[in-house]
Amino acid sequence: MTARRLAVAALLLILSAAPAMALKTDVLPPQGKNILTWTAQEQEAGYRRIPEVYPTRVIKRGSRVHALPRAAGPDLSGLKFSERGVDYTIESMMAANHMSGLLVMKDGKIVLERYALGRTAEDRWVSFSIAKSVTSTLIGAAVKDGDIKSIDEPVVKYIPDLAGSAYDGVSIRNLISMTSGVRWNESYNDVRSDVAQVVDRLPAPPGKNGIVEYMKGRPREVPPGTRFLYNTGDTDLAGVLLVNATHKTMAQYLSEKIWKPYGMEKDANWMLDYWGQEHGGCCISMTLRDYGRFGQFILEGGHGILPDGWLATATTNQVPAPATGRNQPYGFFWWIQPAQKSFQAQGIKGQLIHIDPIQQIVIVENGAVPNDGPPGGGKNAFLTAVVAALTTKL
Repeated sequence: MTARRLAVAALLLILSAAPAMALKTDVLPPQGKNILTWTAQEQEAGYRRIPEVYPTRVIKRGSRVHALPRAAGPDLSGLKFSERGVDYTIESMMAANHMSGLLVMKDGKIVLERYALGRTAEDRWVSFSIAKSVTSTLIGAAVKDGDIKSIDEPVVKYIPDLAGSAYDGVSIRNLISMTSGVRWNESYNDVRSDVAQVVDRLPAPPGKNGIVEYMKGRPREVPPGTRFLYNTGDTDLAGVLLVNATHKTMAQYLSEKIWKPYGMEKDANWMLDYWGQEHGGCCISMTLRDYGRFGQFILEGGHGILPDGWLATATTNQVPAPATGRNQPYGFFWWIQPAQKSFQAQGIKGQLIHIDPIQQIVIVENGAVPNDGPPGGGKNAFLTAVVAALTTKL
């Protein structure tokens, strides 16, 4: 066979194999399958292609992009750290935790940026509960705008359909600190749990939102403001409240308040429920760098869209007792690390924005932790090692 025929044969072999390779590495979940039950392959593909699986609303970027220049140093690529007797590199820690993206920023500059699981810098990735921290920030913006008079107002003022339910006597402050006192099951491994049911389609009368109708039926467990209970239903209601107060969609309000003026690089997508409302507690899809920009926006104080003192209050403990099961203080949909003087937006399956205002550090992690196993180790040691490296060498 001539060299030319060999080359043609090789090309045909590659082309014929391409669809099979794509199917093997990019398997989207079927329409209607609950996102909490996706397989590992479905997670890796679906988390970066949410608009192909669920209805979403676009969060539009503006004409200007907020630059994220590269830092001059140090080089963290060779960073090594240990946790519970196991040694890690950045690569092994990412693999152990099924990370698709890792970003480290210092003083608004990129120190480290890594991608895996077939993801690139252009690909968006679903936030899961990082969206909660975005929602509470937008609640603050609505207070600044006067659309919400005070977070000590009753929730039922803005969501009248909740009148007569366990939300009577619950303030907005209770809602955004997860101290509503309403009973809720947040188990991600139980398809009968409350959080699993609100992901699926819920029955609702015409013209009513199924989330509101479902939450209306939840009983009261403890008096409002007396105990922390992690409750994604509360955060979805916070989204409904925001829309009712501002008369704008959450995607529109986020675009107007942050995405356009701060200069996000790409449009984002916010997952909708079956009634066309963004999930206040979940699922914004954005690029890794735009996660970093949101963290930097918060680090820089919110650029005037928030009331005076809002972020200081939102990122300090607001709950009367340690968070159930985590022993970690909680603010307005932010997790607090008092010892490190830092705070985080967290999402299941490996999503994180870590913000250290003292050292001016933002760390972003995106992942696809499989449903059939716990996340890998090394993440806490990585955060400690990064902070140590950046505070001693920059």
